[in-house]
Amino acid sequence: MAETRLKVAVIDENHVRAAILEDGLRMAGYSEVTVISEMTSLLRRLVDLEPDVVIIDLENPSRDVLEQMFQVSRVVARPVAMFVDQSDTAMTEAAIDAGVSAYIVDGLKKERVKSIVDMAIRRFNVFSRLQGELASARSELADRKTIERAKGILMSTRNMTEGEAYALLRKTAMNQNRRLADIAQSVVTAAGLLGPSGDRGAE
Repeated sequence: MAETRLKVAVIDENHVRAAILEDGLRMAGYSEVTVISEMTSLLRRLVDLEPDVVIIDLENPSRDVLEQMFQVSRVVARPVAMFVDQSDTAMTEAAIDAGVSAYIVDGLKKERVKSIVDMAIRRFNVFSRLQGELASARSELADRKTIERAKGILMSTRNMTEGEAYALLRKTAMNQNRRLADIAQSVVTAAGLLGPSGDRGAE
């Protein structure tokens, strides 16, 4: 089995189950495996470790413990595979909402570890790409709104046409080597400081 340099963190208070996971990971070629069996300061330890993948193995977890692990999934921003002995629809949905990449019920077998880790990484990458695209689209929409508002302010306060206002914003951005949206935000901010009379075109 070819060795992979991915760092894997295994979270499991049960040493026997953790050993099964660690053995399966090493069989699959994962050489950098760290087992965390103490839940105290868990998030801090994960931040310090900076793993590429997190595997959480829980035996009959309470809802409080599950919620703590879901918090881990939200914070670490890494592929997370979670094994549980039993679950219900609400917990499965909560795992998905928390960003858990692979949620496996009653499926801990060392032979399956590699395929589950691979699946978690693939799902995480797809989810991250979609999140990035959504964030980019939202940012672009916010930029357009800011630019439109700044144009309105310039048209109102300087008696400009829309084309003239846009040209001024664009020229200023080029001269200052800044983003057009940043220049527009400066105009909006300045108009806000001047009060209602300076922001008549911002509505």
